[in-house]
Amino acid sequence: MPATPLDVENLSAGYGPTRVLENVSFSVSAGQRLAVLGRNGMGKTTLLATLAGQTKRYDGRIRIGATDVTAISSALRARTGLGYVPQTRCIFPTLTVEENLFVGLKDRPKSDLQDAYAMFPRLFERKGNLGSQLSGGEQQMLSTARTILGRPTVLLLDEPLEGLAPVICEELMTAFSELASTGNMTIVLVEQRIQSALDFADQVIVLERGRVAWSGTPQALAADHHAVDRLLGVGGLH
Repeated sequence: MPATPLDVENLSAGYGPTRVLENVSFSVSAGQRLAVLGRNGMGKTTLLATLAGQTKRYDGRIRIGATDVTAISSALRARTGLGYVPQTRCIFPTLTVEENLFVGLKDRPKSDLQDAYAMFPRLFERKGNLGSQLSGGEQQMLSTARTILGRPTVLLLDEPLEGLAPVICEELMTAFSELASTGNMTIVLVEQRIQSALDFADQVIVLERGRVAWSGTPQALAADHHAVDRLLGVGGLH
């Protein structure tokens, strides 16, 4: 199934009475890669959770392709093609790797587990291990692979590299790039490793206090030293 575009219009959302996002608008073309950047606490995770239907929406619209998913449940959004890999990873610690992957298969045949093992050979080596026996990087691979098995057309990735060794980060980013290159997935990536995000993305938005404070190409952001210093506070990119 080919990738679908994602359109977000004037989205305001939060938790209970607390508004975190205010009038957020952006579009991601089918098959494109969007990086969502910003300092901690600026609304990045809330944005992905809102797209996945897990927060309180006050205003705005969300469309996946031609389908308006604004008012439907998380489960129905998944059926329309939305895949979400949360920051918490959310694997089942008492199930084996293979049993965790079965959850992601939905109605697909068991043989399709080979798609996950081809993407992450480490998971095949550890398919009999419990989720609790995996390293942080292996848990991230498992969470990602389980979501991918559902064949989403829009994939949301919330800080997949957090706390991982550089070699694992490189392996994950390579897998994400390969997924994007198939043209079967539109990918929205939230990531604190700024350079990794810029190397991956086609387009970038930067959030500040729940609003879009900057948008453009990765090359334009890297060249805008004032925006980098003010909005990201990393004092330069390498």
